[in-house]
Parts: sequence; C-alpha cells; structure tokens
Amino acid sequence: MFSRAPKDIKKRVTQLRAAINRYRYSYHVLDKEEITAEALDSLKYELAGLEEKYPELKTPDSPTQRVEGKPLSEFKKVRHTVAQWSFNDAFSEEDMFAFDERVKRFLKDEQGSSAYPTYMCELKIDGLKTVFTYQRGVLKTAATRGDGILGEDVTQNIRTIESVPLRLNEDIDIVAEGEVWLSTRELERINKDKKKKKESLFANPRNAAAGSIRQLDPKIAASRKLDTFIYDLSYWNPSADKSPDSRFPETQEKELKMLENLGFKVNKNRKHCKTMREVIEFWKQWGKKGRRGDYWVDGIVVKVNEKKYQDALGYTGKAPRFAIAFKFAAEQVTTIVEDIVLQVGRTGVLTPVAHLRPVSVAGSTVSRATLHNEDEIKRLDVRIGDTVILQKAGDVIPDIVKVIKEMRTGKEKSYHFPAYLPECGVGGKIERISGQVAYRCVNKNSFAQKRRKFYHFVSKKAFNIEGLGPKTIDLFLENHIISSYDDLFTLKAGDIQNLPGFQEKSSVNLLKSIENSRTIALEKFLFALSIDHVGEEIAALIAEEFGTLEKICSARLEDFDRVQGIGGVVAASLSGWFANKDNQAILKRLLWHIKVLPHKRVNVGVLPLRDKIFVLTGTLHGMTRDEAKEKIKKQGGAISSSVSAKTSFIIAGYDPGSKLEKAKKLGVSVLNENDFIKIVS
Repeated sequence: MFSRAPKDIKKRVTQLRAAINRYRYSYHVLDKEEITAEALDSLKYELAGLEEKYPELKTPDSPTQRVEGKPLSEFKKVRHTVAQWSFNDAFSEEDMFAFDERVKRFLKDEQGSSAYPTYMCELKIDGLKTVFTYQRGVLKTAATRGDGILGEDVTQNIRTIESVPLRLNEDIDIVAEGEVWLSTRELERINKDKKKKKESLFANPRNAAAGSIRQLDPKIAASRKLDTFIYDLSYWNPSADKSPDSRFPETQEKELKMLENLGFKVNKNRKHCKTMREVIEFWKQWGKKGRRGDYWVDGIVVKVNEKKYQDALGYTGKAPRFAIAFKFAAEQVTTIVEDIVLQVGRTGVLTPVAHLRPVSVAGSTVSRATLHNEDEIKRLDVRIGDTVILQKAGDVIPDIVKVIKEMRTGKEKSYHFPAYLPECGVGGKIERISGQVAYRCVNKNSFAQKRRKFYHFVSKKAFNIEGLGPKTIDLFLENHIISSYDDLFTLKAGDIQNLPGFQEKSSVNLLKSIENSRTIALEKFLFALSIDHVGEEIAALIAEEFGTLEKICSARLEDFDRVQGIGGVVAASLSGWFANKDNQAILKRLLWHIKVLPHKRVNVGVLPLRDKIFVLTGTLHGMTRDEAKEKIKKQGGAISSSVSAKTSFIIAGYDPGSKLEKAKKLGVSVLNENDFIKIVS
C-alpha cells in the first residue's frame, strides 16, 4: 500500500515505539523511573498523534494498542476476569474539547440527535492499579494489572491494607478496580528510614506503593500504611446477588455510590459535570492542589456518566472511548540563570543551554535548561542572573518558560552569540544557517573531536570516572547535559535520571564516581587535558620537572624547552596551550571543583639511570611496556614518547616503528630487550 508518511516520520514512529516500550516496561514492571511519568506521557501522546495523522503507520504491536506491563516471575499469575484497559491522555483544554466532540459525534451516529452525555470527574491518583475479585462477598484475589490479561497475585500484601474489606456488606460475586496509594507523610517517613540505612530512596508515592505491594514478605507491606480508592465495578454476577435490586447501576455516579455501600473506600473528591467547561474548571481547581495534599494527584479521569452511552461508545484496541485521563500541566518552579553556554551538537549545530542554580522540579533536582536558539533567547529576553520560571515537561532537559523581570537588580548580563567558539575546533568559527534560527560550527568535525576529548578526560589513565563510558558521554552531549569538562562536576541527579538507561540508583552511583574523582595526581591531570603531543610519558616528565600546576601555568616556552625528554614541538604545544585564554578559563572553572595534587618527586640522586631518557618501540617478549616503564622509573630514569637529540636510549623490541630509524640518524644508543634487562638488573 502506498504510504503518505514521510521517511523521517516513519523513523520517528519507530524510535518512539522503541523508547516507549523500554520506559513503560521499566516503569510499570520493574518499578524503576528511568524517565518521569510526564516525559513518558509526552512520548505516548506524540506517537498517538502521529498514528492518528498517518493511520497506515498504526500496527497491532504499537504501544498505543496495548496495556502496559507484564507480570513478575516471583508471583503466581492471575488471569483477569475482565481485560484491563488503560486511558488515552489529554494535556490541554483543546484536547478535551476534541474528546467531547468525538463522543457526541459517535453517539449521534449511533443513537441520533437525542444523545446528551454528561461527565463524571474523578481524581487520578498516583498509585498502583489493583484488581479485586470477591466471591459471595469474600475477597478471593487481588492482582496487579500486569499486561491486561495476566496480573500478579498480591493478595497476601493487599490483605494488610486496612481500607480493603475482606468481606463485603453483601454476599455477591464482583470484580472491582482501584488504586493502592501511599500518603505523602508516609513516603517521607519511609525515605527517612531508608536514608539512615543508606538505601536508595523512593522517587515518588507510586514507586513506594508498587515496591511495597511487590514485596514477597507481607510484613513489609503491613509496616507501610498503604491505602486504597476504588473507582470501578468491572464485573458483577447478578445470579449470585441476593439483594432486592439486582440491576447494574445506570450511571458512573451511582456505581461509585454502590461501591461505597458495599464497604469500599471511594474518593469523595469527584464531580458530576454537565458540560466540558465544568470539567475544565474542576481540572483547574485540582491542578492548583496537585501534590500538595495527603496523596499525589497527577490529573483527573473524565468518564461519560451514563452507562448506556458507555456501552454504545465501547472500546478501541486498548482504551475506552467513553473515558480519558486529563493530565495536569507540568510542575513549575523558579530559579536563577547562573550562566549561558553553547553546546555543540552531533551535526555541529549550537544549542544555548542555561546553567541554573540547582532546583527541584517534578520530583528531581536539575541544573540545566535548554534555550533552543538565539530567537528564543530574544523572545524570552533571558539574561545571565535572571530569575526565571522553569518547567519540566516532556523533554529530558527542562525549559525556561518566563523571566520574572520584576526580580531584576540591574546586574544581569545580556547574552550574545560569539563570532567563534573553541569547541568548534580549528579556527573555532561559527555561522548562522541560511533560512534558519540555528547557528553551527563551520568545522563539521567539531562534535567528533569534542566527544573524543571527553572520552579521554574520563578514561582510566586520566580522571578514571567509573560508569562514565563513551555511550554515556554521547548521551550527555546529545542531550545538552554537558558542554565542557567542568560541567561533569556540577551534575545533579535530576539532570540525568530521566535519560535512557538511567534510573535512581544508577544516577546516584555515577554521581558518587564523579565525586570520588575530584582529587587527581598532577601527571594524570595533564594527560587528561588532551594537549597536543602530551601523552602519559610527557605528562610525567612535566610533572617531575615543575612539581605543581601553578608553576606549569606560569612557565614560558624556554622553561618547557629545557625539560629533558621533550623536543621543541612538544614545548611549543605546552606553552601555547597554557597561554591560551580559553584554556585558562577552563582551568579556572575546573579548579573550582577539583584538587590537583603536587607531584611527589623521586630522589634520583643515587639511582643508576638518573638523567637518562628512554624511548620504547616495538613489542617486548618478557614484559609489557608498562612493566618496562616502571623498571626505568624505579632506577631514576625518564620515559619519552618521541625521539630527539636529548634521548639517551631507545629500546627496540620486535617489529619496531619509525622511531628506530630516527634514533639511528641522531646517533641514539639502541638497546634490544636483553640489553635493557641487563641495565635495569
């Protein structure tokens, strides 16, 4: 079939499905919040919109066509009597008016112009959905939603919750659905206890509730004051009902009342609305309260109130047509813009990123915000030092949505795009892309160079930051989390925990690794800076000669040239690097966050290889190069990576390189492996 969807849209849909499947599994099955629920909602919303616009892209295995989650292997599986559905999401008033229009249009087609639906609004509790099955009024099983067909049997843990009736007020067979939740106060108590035990904290009440219910030991669930709200009667066997009135409730409002009469706890904060405008007013009212109450609310659920209209509307592949989840707007906070820096992207495009005074937003601490482009900076009129409103919505990195100009002091600084940027490589020139708002590096290889320098900076022989490999560096660069070396040491958990592959524990572990790397030896620090021609050996020679970073920074070309073991090219490279103002600025920022230890000089006064400089080439059979270098250093000798007139000996192993030929031309003494062993022995 001919598809009218462009190639980039097809690719975007494929990527969205892969991301949603990953994050939904992590969130709903593993109870790990790799990205926030709001960010996941945004991905799902985008995918649903693209599938609606291009119906030919919709497939049976799309995340929009199924209920999230799979049962965990530790629990017995329960097959649901009634298939479990999830709601489609709405994020704006426009979305809700469109939902209202769809409902009325569908009913008009089905039942004519006499259909006048109203709506029941209920709070969407941030908890764990649970399905309760009763036989002749007695609780038989309680199960998680799972994949919609099979759930996990968590009856033992659910029985510990005081608000769950073990016997109903009537001896009937029913299946009820509701939310298990944890109060804000109880979450604080549990996290305080976990902090004392140095355990990972729960990110939110939903994770805490899920973690409690999925404990194999019911004593743990019992120790946490879980609660419930029941909101749906999904199955009822009238033949088992001995009550005088066996009719199913005619409206959602009456169904909630029936659940109350049976002995369930039902949320009283609900409203029957006759118009969509009334629905929106209820949503606004609770949006202001949000997470400030005893339980977290992340939106409202809007259902067609009349059961006959619900039955007529029915379901799509994965969601009811008669109901929708109306999510609250993203949480907003205020903070201060401490700096604005340009981040080089994969294609060389420059993105301005605001460095912020760290602040907690949507449950996590962040210190970065995207400013998108030059036009956005002008539109917001954002300046360094401004107090701003920060919003963390669907993106990994938050947005600045408004500047509070009345908070200005007059010391704020306007930001202007520079003519060049050191991160753009040779020349550092930048240009504005014709017909676009974006700037980019003229040198198209700048991103690759920058990426390689970061790989080197965090490597084992440099800062040795465990857990910060090439893939993670790429992820940070592409998401504008870092732009220069010092950014690594200002990261907060909220800056990274919503990135793919990161969860609360892995974020904490990485930040601990960064913290442990703040103190570094002088020679390792010099090696980490990616100064041209300065490898491990040259860095060690420089550290041995000067002793401290302060002396190196103030050294002149002739000072470097006097160091035995380095040539004029290396000396010029070192002198030029430390004289460069941009590099001086990098060093200044780095030294705010790290400590460079002075070099411990070796007393070589009586050692036999004092003042001798060695160069190694080829493969040694009896030892590794590192072992050979260590033997030389213990005897007071020095190692260089390049041959010069200052070189004392070149050690030539199997298959030597061009260094051997150069050494012969300069008259440098050549040692084979046996000769070298005799010297150091």
